[in-house]
Amino acid sequence: MTQTFDIVIVGAGIVGASLACLIAQSKGAQQDNAQSLRIALIEAGGDAQHFEGEQFDPRVVALTQASQNLLAKIGVWNEIVLARACAYRDMHVWDGEGTADIHFNCAEVRENHLGHIVENSVIVTALRKKIAEHAQITVIQPAKIVNLIRTTRLQIETVQIETVQTEKVQIELDNGQLLTTELLMAADGAQSKVRELAAFETREWDYGHKAIITTVQTELSHQATAWQRFMRKGPLAFLPLSSINQKHFCSIVWSAETELADELMQLNDAEFCARLGLAFEHKLGKVIHAAERFAIPLRQRHAKTYIQPNIVLVGDAAHNIHPLAGQGVNLGLLDVRVLAQEIERALDRKIPLNDFSILRRYQRQRLAGNLMMMSAMEAFKRLFGSESLMLTLLRNSGMRQLNSLTELKKIIVKAAMGLN
Repeated sequence: MTQTFDIVIVGAGIVGASLACLIAQSKGAQQDNAQSLRIALIEAGGDAQHFEGEQFDPRVVALTQASQNLLAKIGVWNEIVLARACAYRDMHVWDGEGTADIHFNCAEVRENHLGHIVENSVIVTALRKKIAEHAQITVIQPAKIVNLIRTTRLQIETVQIETVQTEKVQIELDNGQLLTTELLMAADGAQSKVRELAAFETREWDYGHKAIITTVQTELSHQATAWQRFMRKGPLAFLPLSSINQKHFCSIVWSAETELADELMQLNDAEFCARLGLAFEHKLGKVIHAAERFAIPLRQRHAKTYIQPNIVLVGDAAHNIHPLAGQGVNLGLLDVRVLAQEIERALDRKIPLNDFSILRRYQRQRLAGNLMMMSAMEAFKRLFGSESLMLTLLRNSGMRQLNSLTELKKIIVKAAMGLN
């Protein structure tokens, strides 16, 4: 038995779930019950894991103001804040190989905060609850996509050039289900199965780094500040989490060359906390405790195109960048905003969802911006990873000058918050 949907979204993480909600709540998707848009959301895993008390999800995101606004539009932001979110007002970045630093404060741009650090599971849980309120969304989980079959027809263009246009995509799942759709959206992450089955070409390379992530308890308060130290072997970030029972917690992301990362993962907890405190220059006093550590190999990956007839890549399925600025999920949510707008535009104008112009408009708006961010992250990584003494001196001089240029800092802060 084959089920037919107008849209199938693969991946129900932050990006995929947000996309499903935003499309479902658009005016064009909410006609009468007989004509409402039918959306399938396929998720390989189960429900989001629940963390409470002094236990935190090791995966966190630094949400920008733009991402917060999108989640508020979906109607889940208040629930996320009530569950657990930590606003940060300051950002302190310094060069571990020199003496220069940069300090950003929300007051410089007349905002209450620069962003929020939120656990992945908190966001996904809120989005899943919202999905349950939309009758037109069918969640299929746990299920993995195993095959794609495209039905095509021959189309004669006005210039008499023959082109093949896909009419439908048939999706085969590992549970035996068959789904047919006009539009398949891949939000299934960096190892996207849809991207693989549809043979999207990518540019990619290994960074030679692994990101160690965990939650730590520190002696001193994080001061509502996101801290980052750049070192030659990779950056180290301490991201503020909610204090509980007068105990102070941070989520850390330590991106280190593979050899160093493997060495750090072999240390016992006490040894790791000591090495971590030393690398962080004890900015928050002693690192008292570290939860279970995870090491994730880092790889730069970007699809050469985000679109094929009837198929579109979103979020990490389209672009995967170094976590040193924490922009991965924020870029994905910018993709979501634009793609949902294009779908709503098509519904309003009665344009078929498999009209390729819809996908071209989405790609045109997102491809250049994502490439620019990826290039900037690569430049930062190489700049701070250099062992050149001259480059280190120039880098420190530049950081000092930037820290003194108030108006330029305002522009950078607003860009980082997604406000321009």
